[in-house]
Amino acid sequence: MNDFVKIVEVGPRDGLQNEKIPLTLEQRKDFILDLMQTGLKSIEVGSCVSAKWVPQMADSDVLFNQLPQDHNIQFSLLTPNLKGFESALAVGCKEVAVFTAASESFTRKNINCSIDESFEKFADVMAAAKANDIKVRGYVSCMVDCPYEGAIDPQQVVKVSKRLLDMGCYEVSLGETIGTATPDRIKKVWEVCLAELDSQVLAGHFHNTYGMAIANIYQSLTQGIRVFDSSIAGLGGCPYAKGASGNVATEDLYYLLSKMGFETGINLDALMQASRNISQVLTRNNPSNYAHAYWQNNCA
Repeated sequence: MNDFVKIVEVGPRDGLQNEKIPLTLEQRKDFILDLMQTGLKSIEVGSCVSAKWVPQMADSDVLFNQLPQDHNIQFSLLTPNLKGFESALAVGCKEVAVFTAASESFTRKNINCSIDESFEKFADVMAAAKANDIKVRGYVSCMVDCPYEGAIDPQQVVKVSKRLLDMGCYEVSLGETIGTATPDRIKKVWEVCLAELDSQVLAGHFHNTYGMAIANIYQSLTQGIRVFDSSIAGLGGCPYAKGASGNVATEDLYYLLSKMGFETGINLDALMQASRNISQVLTRNNPSNYAHAYWQNNCA
């Protein structure tokens, strides 16, 4: 049996929240229904935040509640505070995510507090999650570089990750937020992290600003990382990182993994249909190299 790699599809949340055109609730639902046909086992539905600040994520709890139940798929919601967690809990969400960074400056720009203050907010969420048997995933931005501080000390990445795990997160996703890293730098960060943390509790989240996401994922695979976040059609970006492009495209990640012999559980035809559909809805070009090649080879 080939090695399995879990793909966490973040397009409906991390992707859409950074697209300029907010979709209607029905369009977001159709998008997720398409994703449900692909064989993806983990889908981040949205974010329970104020629509005033992130209009693209309005009514994510309502959207979650409208999705059909599928025990083969783990749906999740980002819940930055207790109010958001309570919204997720009310609609039966069984996995939530919390979000911080390895950079003080980025944390302040992104969630308007220090790293320590972000953990104070998480404490209530973690306690409520434990009391209600809800899984919590942690995100750590700026695993390599910060748009404000430059290079980040890998020990700081370890420190923040350990705090999340100690609080009760089952997994921590390290984000290469602005897409500036190269494989040699990724290797060093993973080496420091893996000296103190098990690879089974770590995931990679790579952006493709300089075209390095797939190369960085390859490096991560060689070091034993087996969970990666991606966004179909490369949706998204980072509003607090000037010039940062979208997440690595799920299509490109699938191609890398499948050609290397890893199992993903993905149905290719369904994946490509979902990719085409959301690109058409957003009237945007799909930056995925694999998507371009696929449609060139499969269209008369």
